[in-house]
Amino acid sequence: MTRIGLSTSSVYPESTAHAFGYAAEVGYDAVEVMVGIDALSQQTTAVRQLSEHHGVPVCAVHAPCLLFTQRVWGTEPWGKLQRSAEMAHALDAEVVVVHPPFRWQKEYARDFVDGIAALENSTGIRFAVENMYPWRATKRRGAEMYLPGWDPSDEPYANTTIDLSHAAIAHDDVVEMADRLGDRLRHVHLTDGTGSAKDEHLVPGRGHMRAAEFLRHIATTGFEGDIVLEINTRRCATREERELDLRESLEFARTHFRAAGEPSTGNPAPSEAGEQAP
Repeated sequence: MTRIGLSTSSVYPESTAHAFGYAAEVGYDAVEVMVGIDALSQQTTAVRQLSEHHGVPVCAVHAPCLLFTQRVWGTEPWGKLQRSAEMAHALDAEVVVVHPPFRWQKEYARDFVDGIAALENSTGIRFAVENMYPWRATKRRGAEMYLPGWDPSDEPYANTTIDLSHAAIAHDDVVEMADRLGDRLRHVHLTDGTGSAKDEHLVPGRGHMRAAEFLRHIATTGFEGDIVLEINTRRCATREERELDLRESLEFARTHFRAAGEPSTGNPAPSEAGEQAP
């Protein structure tokens, strides 16, 4: 059954260790580990101990392919993906989330599509390529910063990830994107956005991406992957505020995904959870 997971990035600037604690306390089904500048996130043994201690499994590993993680696990991109697959194997996770290459990584980008397929064949791990967006200084002007492109539905990837905040920047319709991807949609980063040039990662329901409709849609069309909350809680002034955002996000996901007939592996959903109008 589809699990509702928590990305460790959702509790930043708190640590990976704190993320597992929040996930257990709030009631998430799983955790996605963002391999980043937090040294603990780079250590498979430490992450496994956290998972076992809190009784929360790891559903995915996010490879260190962001701008600020370019030097995590070295600078050779294929080596970073191989290490991500090894971590996923050790943690019994089936998915590695990966971004398409930046346009200046021309050699990496040239072989990316075929290389991802080869890695999946050699490792047995699903590399779910994530949708990105044009970089925009304003709402009207943007630059293509990813190769072979920011939209994974344009390439023959076997497994993909939809991130609602990224789609908001690109002004893409996530329901239509899900239809384009079909059964190649393997993973979801549930969040929200308003369509600004910023990667907002709002609590779902606080933006304009019709997150509730998207959840109901993928539930009725046979989605079999995991849904991971990847929200920005940096503005939360206290631990209590952060926990409230994490709890609201979990309830939103369970309520609207379950509304379409999909049972949850976790706690019962609340009797009601609304989505704010755009």
